[in-house]
Amino acid sequence: MLTVTPRIQIPLEEFEFTYARSGGPGGQNVNKVNSKALLRWPVRQNTSIPAEVMERFLTRFGGRLTTEGDLLINSTRYRDQAKNVDDCLEKLREMLLEVAVRPTVRRKTKPSRGSVKRRLEDKSVNSQKKQQRRSPRDE
Repeated sequence: MLTVTPRIQIPLEEFEFTYARSGGPGGQNVNKVNSKALLRWPVRQNTSIPAEVMERFLTRFGGRLTTEGDLLINSTRYRDQAKNVDDCLEKLREMLLEVAVRPTVRRKTKPSRGSVKRRLEDKSVNSQKKQQRRSPRDE
């Protein structure tokens, strides 16, 4: 069970893992061991995530889905297959945490009368400063 929050828990049966040979350094062992983990998760067929979280997830990460609607996450960080599986799950958990909380709606506000007054006074002070720097005009 992948536990993101107490409200969002995904059973591991929904994930499909495949393994491949990992690239990069590793000596002779790298040619024999399938340590790269690839997580495939059919997002649209998921029932364990609330609808509003799913909507935000698809909005935020919809570009990462395949044409079939699967999310692919891979990991080659470690030289151990089990650690790479855990890393894939952690990456997914972080993605879900990012969209789990409803974003706060920004309310429009007006600047206070005092802040407007201070801004205009600062502008006039700067204007006076710059006018004094100019050379006097001959007319």
